Amino acid sequence: EERACLSSGVVHESSFVELRSTLGGPTVCGAIRPFSVSAAANGSVQLRPAALLRCPMVPAVDHWVERVVMPAARRHFRVQLVELKIAGSYSCRPMNNVDGAFLSEHGHANAIDVSGFVLADGRTVQVKTGWWGAFAERGFLRDVHRGSCALFTTVLGPNYDANHRDHFHLDLARHGRDGANTICK
Repeated sequence: EERACLSSGVVHESSFVELRSTLGGPTVCGAIRPFSVSAAANGSVQLRPAALLRCPMVPAVDHWVERVVMPAARRHFRVQLVELKIAGSYSCRPMNNVDGAFLSEHGHANAIDVSGFVLADGRTVQVKTGWWGAFAERGFLRDVHRGSCALFTTVLGPNYDANHRDHFHLDLARHGRDGANTICK
């Protein structure tokens, strides 16, 4: 999947999408040629800090920002989205940092955690406080969560468990025997 993405040319290097050296080593973690992504939507939405992602995640995040998050920001707040607050991307660790658990998709640079959204008027909508916050924030975050499920195979948010109360976890893991199942919680 990663090799096919890399050879397809679907990801183009730019000042905000930079190819990095191979991640890996003597462990099961890693990615062949990850990208450091510091912005999406043709550079108009910053990712802070930059996310280290494998090739298939780059267009998925870009499409998500353009097709889900930006329209939701305009709909609920009538302003543009300018930044995503990134809580995590590549990290060689087990799921939920629990010893003995399966390897997290973060260990393959196949996941991103987003904790907040910065709007052009200076407002920041945090997942932790906005999920049960003001009407517009709740609506925005629920629209983003719902829309995420059409683009990612795993979407976990505050209603899933305490580990996800402050961010959205988005990944492209393969679920089920044929790899076609999705998880949206």
